[in-house]
Amino acid sequence: MIKRNIVILDIDYITEDEKPVIRLLAREVNKENPKKIIALDYNFTPYFYIEPNDINQCLKDLEEYETEEVKVVDKKDFKIPKKFIKITFTHPQEVPKYRSQIKDLDSVINIREHDIPFYRRYLMDNDVVPMTIVEIQGEIIQNHDSVKNTYENLEIIKLNSHPQRLDEHYFNDFNILSFDLEVYNPRGLPNSEIDEIIMIGITSNFGIKKVLSTKNKVGQTDNSFIETLPSEKEMIKRFDEIIKTNQVDIIVGYNSDNFDFPYLKDRAEIHGIELNWSIDGSDLKFIKRGFSEAASFKGLIHVDLYLVMRRYMTLDRYTLERVYLELFGEEKIDVPGEFIYEYWDSDGEDLDRLFDYSLDDVVSTLMIAEQTLPLNLELTRIVGQPFFDITRMTTGQQAEWYLVKEAYKIDEVIPNKPEAGDTSRVHDQNEGGFVKEPVPGLHENLIQFDFRSLYPSIIISKNICPDVLVIDDNNPLDNTDSTLNDDERYFISPEHNYKFLQNPKGFIPSVIGNILNQRLKIKKQMKESTNPTEKKILDIQQLAIKRLINTMYGVYGYGRFRWYSFECAQAITAWGREYILYTIENAKKYGFHTIYADTDGFYAEYRDENQN
Repeated sequence: MIKRNIVILDIDYITEDEKPVIRLLAREVNKENPKKIIALDYNFTPYFYIEPNDINQCLKDLEEYETEEVKVVDKKDFKIPKKFIKITFTHPQEVPKYRSQIKDLDSVINIREHDIPFYRRYLMDNDVVPMTIVEIQGEIIQNHDSVKNTYENLEIIKLNSHPQRLDEHYFNDFNILSFDLEVYNPRGLPNSEIDEIIMIGITSNFGIKKVLSTKNKVGQTDNSFIETLPSEKEMIKRFDEIIKTNQVDIIVGYNSDNFDFPYLKDRAEIHGIELNWSIDGSDLKFIKRGFSEAASFKGLIHVDLYLVMRRYMTLDRYTLERVYLELFGEEKIDVPGEFIYEYWDSDGEDLDRLFDYSLDDVVSTLMIAEQTLPLNLELTRIVGQPFFDITRMTTGQQAEWYLVKEAYKIDEVIPNKPEAGDTSRVHDQNEGGFVKEPVPGLHENLIQFDFRSLYPSIIISKNICPDVLVIDDNNPLDNTDSTLNDDERYFISPEHNYKFLQNPKGFIPSVIGNILNQRLKIKKQMKESTNPTEKKILDIQQLAIKRLINTMYGVYGYGRFRWYSFECAQAITAWGREYILYTIENAKKYGFHTIYADTDGFYAEYRDENQN
């Protein structure tokens, strides 16, 4: 038996002997020459929960289904202790096969947690977090049917237990490579069937910095970064070699889901080249993520920074040039896209500029990656889902998966998403925060006032959560003394008069409170630390937590959110408006007159009423 400390880059499952096998695609924690690792876990099976209206009848009805196990378990449903039936299947494909049939049984009220992907369930149930260090134990096997590559430093390990998380170890030493294609385009939009790739720019955080091309510069400017190949085919093969012979963990591009990888794959296929860069030797695949296709390798994480920046910045446009200017305050080299073919054909100064532009593109992309990926890495560690998925999730999805993980820890059965055609979550738009339009003119003696974490603080202080919301003066958790008046038993929202129990603490307020406390501890550590590297890591951690906290209040009103509650959404904004209006009125008593306000803060002009 061997032990290895590894960092999980990716996870999937395969089928062997009609049973699922989890694959952890990883790298060894070794800076010199880390092994590529494929760890196989044969000991995990899919399941979901059944909410029965008659347990005995339901158990009898389930006897006709082929299952691994059926048992009664104690869980909580919106904090209310309940008995559920946990039904375990042999293979994940049996879940969608049987869930509708089981849901339609007369003895069943509903089914729960049937839509959690198998690999995500594995991570959650075993507290295994991608991009962190875990310990594995098992036996090395020489080969496996699912592994086609011939990497000399690859180990295939059959696990004899689930991985163990090592909380004290923080890993941030990933090899990152950025790339970008320049394509010949005499007809405007390039056509991958006929228009060749003319340059492949490559740079990395481990020493590679070059442009592959079939031409070279013609002038006297620096051309040391250019590697000239005899043909497009040889250029693609050289790029393929660079990826395979270097320990690349993360490959980044800009709009690479929509352009670079689809184009590269088409041109590679024309030349009979497989882009089999995955740890298991499989080819580049495009998988559905949201409304688009994502370029994916097994164990080589592809990040499209265009998608990341659209979610993390508010700009008028999201070109590489615009994002670079916003982040670094300087302009990068630019060549108008429609004229690339003219620069290529010029064989003069324009060609030299095109080479500089190609290199500048990948250098800029890597700089953006080094600026933004640490936050996404930290969100991966907090949310507990694969890094590839995190970079393609909305902030609302990240918050929801974090709550899913936290609910599992306290034995809460996770609420279902609404089914197609469900109109119960269709409401008029919730009134937002208070806004006062700016008073025109020049102003002096200004002060700025901001509430710190206004909406999260309201959720915590007013215990706003669906599980403690009182509907029709009834909530199963209301065990308070009936002699108490409403103000002692409930928090009552302004305007709508929604009632939230003061006790017990709601699930989401508890979660937000816990991570808010974590953030305060981290900020204290950051303040006390004298180590610049430690300070930077701690700052990234607190920013990631801040991002999750600030997202959670907004998802209450999102119809696809598992813990959706329009009443909660309305109550939060109503309290927010009350607090800021109260503060504005009180500031006025001391001579501060508001000239602009928006949601959680305002600007006020001081006027000395005693002056003429």
